[in-house]
Amino acid sequence: MTFITDSLSRADVLLCLTACIAFLIYWINGSKKSTRNMPPGPTPLPLIGTLHVLDLNRPYKSLMELSEKYGEVFTIQFGPKKVVIIAGYKAVKDALITQADDFGYRAEIPIMSLLTKGNGLLFSHGELWKSMRRFTLSALRDFGMGKKTIEVKIQEELTPLIEDIKSHNGKPFDSTVILTSAVANVICSIIFGKRYEYDDQKFERLSRLMEENSKLAGAPSLFLYNYFPFIANLLGIHKKVLKNMEEQIDFASMCINNQQLEFDENDITGYVDAYHVKQKQDSTKADTYFNEENLVYTVLDLFSGGTETTSATLRWSLLLMAKYPEIQKRVQEEIRTHIKLGQMPTAENRRNMPYTDAVIHEVQRFANILPLNLSHATENDVYFRGYCIPKGTEVIPFLTSVLYDKSQWETPYKFNPNHFLDANGKFHRPEAFMPFSAGRRACVGESLAKMELFLFFTGLLHAFTFHPPAGVSREDISLEPDIGFVLVPKPHLICAKLNN
Repeated sequence: MTFITDSLSRADVLLCLTACIAFLIYWINGSKKSTRNMPPGPTPLPLIGTLHVLDLNRPYKSLMELSEKYGEVFTIQFGPKKVVIIAGYKAVKDALITQADDFGYRAEIPIMSLLTKGNGLLFSHGELWKSMRRFTLSALRDFGMGKKTIEVKIQEELTPLIEDIKSHNGKPFDSTVILTSAVANVICSIIFGKRYEYDDQKFERLSRLMEENSKLAGAPSLFLYNYFPFIANLLGIHKKVLKNMEEQIDFASMCINNQQLEFDENDITGYVDAYHVKQKQDSTKADTYFNEENLVYTVLDLFSGGTETTSATLRWSLLLMAKYPEIQKRVQEEIRTHIKLGQMPTAENRRNMPYTDAVIHEVQRFANILPLNLSHATENDVYFRGYCIPKGTEVIPFLTSVLYDKSQWETPYKFNPNHFLDANGKFHRPEAFMPFSAGRRACVGESLAKMELFLFFTGLLHAFTFHPPAGVSREDISLEPDIGFVLVPKPHLICAKLNN
């Protein structure tokens, strides 16, 4: 007892006791969920469940190992909460497409519920989600997603991006902020009808906040918040990510307010304007979801969803080109065949550039940007692969297991553009290519991301050759991702030599 009182204050002891009692009640209640005919899995231990078999820094690696043992569908237990993992291309396809209605619900993730309050696009449910998604898809199409108008915006963004990289004069630089800013400007042009300068402090701050929250969301401490919320709340683990979110909300609100001041119903320049038109149309409806709070969170969802994964993929693409110069050289030869030096790439070029297209797709597959996907849930009892998954169960359609499925990919753990080329060297897309997920909850910005990746990647490799800094060999380049919910390269510097 003397040791305890020397190490902890009475308040600390009381806090720990309260946390333990609260958690015990939570665990007992959570464990009451029926396990009859649920998928198999590792045997849970009291209180911690199956945490002892998981690497919380890189849970996707542990889940791949467990899928080898337990198969396509298995159950793990995070504390008191049972989570079903669906692994492999065939099973994930059946869940998300064949049984789309059964698995179309979004899981209740405590940290996301705290941050979004059920608003927005990514973590909302029911009629609210349906209304937001339907309107958002329509608005994005109206503002050029997948069309020539957005192609022009991406091409226009390539110019300042290339100039910024040129300014480093071949010296080592960190590509994170500049690539994030370029991609963010494309989605800003759709949301607000404007772009920001790369040195705009508020714009740069927003990009860094998104990156930090993405990293925090994949950290063990936030994992603790999601599955042991009683303890995590008492320890204040969530405070940093909540503070960052509040700052992002302030930025989005400021931009929306500025947009309202210039609003002209006869000159709709972006998503926010279109939302306000819809808001006015629905103003007499008692059950409308088009309020200002929903607008703020939907804008943030679009901004983060339209920036993080695409910019991360571009960072991986440049790093991989530096590591595999022979692949970079072959891409550049194909580019020079179809695009003159100084000329902007076009979306039309893609059909004549199968190798470049294959490399971009292989970057997406190999980088495995969103390894765990966003969690789904069962709205009712669901029968799948001979098992009963109870209503309200969190389900993870495990994207890593799809993109690295050894029954679908010749060399799943190697960077190999031939995965996307047929025997005649023509591009082909295997059905197991699923980086944007699939079904009802698939990424709304898939067509935009595909166009951005092709135009930015092709434009950058047309202008530059990327290589590691002096003293760093290609063998020294690490392809181990940093810790985070979105997998990004570990911090590194890269050099860009201007092509003649």
